[in-house]
Amino acid sequence: MASSSPLSFSVAISRFHNHSTSFLLPSKSSSSPPYVSSPAKRPLLLRIPCRVLAGSDLLRDVGATAGVLAGAYGLVLTFDTLTRRQIIQQNLSRKLVHVLSGLVFVISWPIFSTSSEARYFALFVPLMNCLRLVIHGFSLATDEGLIKSVTREGKPEELLRGPLFYVLVLIACTLVFWRESPVGIISVAMMCGGDGMADIIGRRFGSMKLPYNQEKSWIGSVSMFTCGFVISIGMLQYYSALGYLQLDWSSAVPGVALIALTATVMESLPITNVVDDNISVPLVSMIAAYLSFGQ
Repeated sequence: MASSSPLSFSVAISRFHNHSTSFLLPSKSSSSPPYVSSPAKRPLLLRIPCRVLAGSDLLRDVGATAGVLAGAYGLVLTFDTLTRRQIIQQNLSRKLVHVLSGLVFVISWPIFSTSSEARYFALFVPLMNCLRLVIHGFSLATDEGLIKSVTREGKPEELLRGPLFYVLVLIACTLVFWRESPVGIISVAMMCGGDGMADIIGRRFGSMKLPYNQEKSWIGSVSMFTCGFVISIGMLQYYSALGYLQLDWSSAVPGVALIALTATVMESLPITNVVDDNISVPLVSMIAAYLSFGQ
């Protein structure tokens, strides 16, 4: 039998390579979804030799958990101090905590290792906050700073409503979606950035009320759509730059706009007394994001 030439061997290898990589990214002629997962590929900035990574994952995740937990408590403490010194009003303090807490938490996810257990270390942070809210919500302990920072009327039982729902959404997004899906990232962005900024701007400039809901304003709804959309795109850009997501931006941008519009309409409806915004907004965002991105 004649031996294969080096040229024919190279051609064969090239064909095999082209065939295998075709499963990762669809051709431009095909109708591709705006989101393509690449779980086998390590994030761009986190490619570490396997032996070193295996030995450092636990230490890294423990350190990240401690750092993020300290940051979460520090954030609440900062706004509590600003409120006590009457530098900012309580309502503004509460909403700034609402906006920043979830966004900073999601932004911190890349600090954790690339191991499959990393999400459970990150999960420890909202779980601790959940436990804290339950303890103080049932008045088993007292923390005036916490109550003033995250409640409307300064009542402990309020911790068991909006703030608790907020933390439960963070738990769900961490456990179910994590860094590999845009669904959880967008849901948190709409709940924190969209809904939070709608309240801040709407309270200050919302003189023109919606015809079907006198508790909501036009400027608040416009702010929710705009801020939710911009923050969602920014978060997706952040995770794309780190290599966690691969997005077809020509489809992703209109998809995010549709998600933001859907969440804005939901937030504007007069159903706050029935369903808290911290449930309705992220839930609708999850459904819309799943339908748009298919993941």
